Amino acid sequence: MLSMIFAIMFIIIAYGYLIWSYFYPEESMLLLNRWVYKKEPEFSDTAIAYTKFESIFGIFILTMIIVGTLSDSQFLNFFLLIVLFSYVIFKVLKTK
Repeated sequence: MLSMIFAIMFIIIAYGYLIWSYFYPEESMLLLNRWVYKKEPEFSDTAIAYTKFESIFGIFILTMIIVGTLSDSQFLNFFLLIVLFSYVIFKVLKTK
């Protein structure tokens, strides 16, 4: 029971961080490193896009792990995997 509570807390915190990182990529890149800079650094558009991509990718992976552990449906797991690969391929082709 206690491990389930910790797992749910971890999932909520992980989703919260990933969503925050998607909407505020500059702030998330400075998390725990703001003291290094005297002035606010300027991040490139590529770095911001990469941070947003990491956030979406993390949300997909976390969702796949949760669905995989809670569901026995192989079709649903396969569908989520196809959606993830489609997203990655779309992003790679879009950047070129």
